[in-house]
Amino acid sequence: MQLDLNLLAALDALLEEGSVAGAAERLYVTAPAMSRSLGRIRRTTGDQILVRTGRTMTPTPYAVAVREQVHDLLQQVQGVLAPSRELDLATLDRAFTLRWHDALVARSGPTLLATVREQAPGVRLRFIAESSVDTPELRRGEVDLAAAADRPTSPELRSERVAETAHVIVVRQEHPLTRADPLTAADYAAAEHITVSRRGRLSNVLDDALTRLGLARRVVATVPTEAAALEFVRGSDLVVTAPASTAGAAADLVLLSLPFAMPKAPVYLSWHQRYDTDPAHLWLRELARAALSEMVR
Repeated sequence: MQLDLNLLAALDALLEEGSVAGAAERLYVTAPAMSRSLGRIRRTTGDQILVRTGRTMTPTPYAVAVREQVHDLLQQVQGVLAPSRELDLATLDRAFTLRWHDALVARSGPTLLATVREQAPGVRLRFIAESSVDTPELRRGEVDLAAAADRPTSPELRSERVAETAHVIVVRQEHPLTRADPLTAADYAAAEHITVSRRGRLSNVLDDALTRLGLARRVVATVPTEAAALEFVRGSDLVVTAPASTAGAAADLVLLSLPFAMPKAPVYLSWHQRYDTDPAHLWLRELARAALSEMVR
C-alpha cells in the first residue's frame, strides 16, 4: 500500500472540524481539493468518514473511534519530520489555548500575555472557561495548558504544582464577622455562605473540616466563578471562602483568616505528554509557571 501522509493531515482536519469547508480553511486549501482528499480517504479506509445529516456532517462510528489515534499519529509524524528543534520567538506564529480557572486568568493572565507579546509578538493566547463537566480537550490536544486546583488523573496528562495559597474568608466591610474578637470556627459556621463551583456543588473540603470539628455551615447558593461570588458578598452578609492569592484583588472587601486549620489551595499546571518536548510549548509552560507563581508572592 502506498500511503500519502497528506491524507493523514486531511483526515485529522476533517475529524476535528466536522466539515469539508472547515477542514479546507484549517489547511489553507480549497474546498474542492479537500473534497477530493475526503474521497481518497473513503476509498483507502472503506468508510464514509463524514455523512450528511440535514445541513451538517456527522462522523461515522469508525471516524469517532480513530479520531484520537489519527491526531496522535499526526503529532508524531510532525515531530519526526520537523526540520529544526530550534525556537525562533521573533518569527513564531502560533495560537495557544489555555483553560484556566477564571480567578487565575484575572490575576495571572495579564502578566503572561504581556511577557508573551514582548518575547513573541506573533503568538496569540486563547483563554477559555472551565467546563461544568470533565472534558477531553487536554487529551485531544485542543487545550495546550490547563491551570486549576485539581490534578488530572489520566496517565497521559502531565501536571506540576506551581503555586499554593491559604484560604481566607471574604466579607463586606462592616460584616458582623469583622467584629468577632476572636473569630471562632463556630462564628464562621453560623454565617450564611456562598460557594464557588463550576459544577454547582454546595459542599467542598471546608465542610469536611467543619464536620471534624462537630460543626456545619449553611450554604445558601453556589456560583460558577469567584468574580460572581464576590459581587454577592459586596451587597449582603454572605461569606465566601477563597484562595488569598485571588481574593486579595478585591480591595473593597475584607479578608479574614480562617479560624481552623485547612491545607493550602494548590494550583496545578497540566498538559498532554505529546507536548513534553515541543520547544514552543516548553517556552510557554515556563512563562505560565512564572506568572502563576508570582501571583502568590
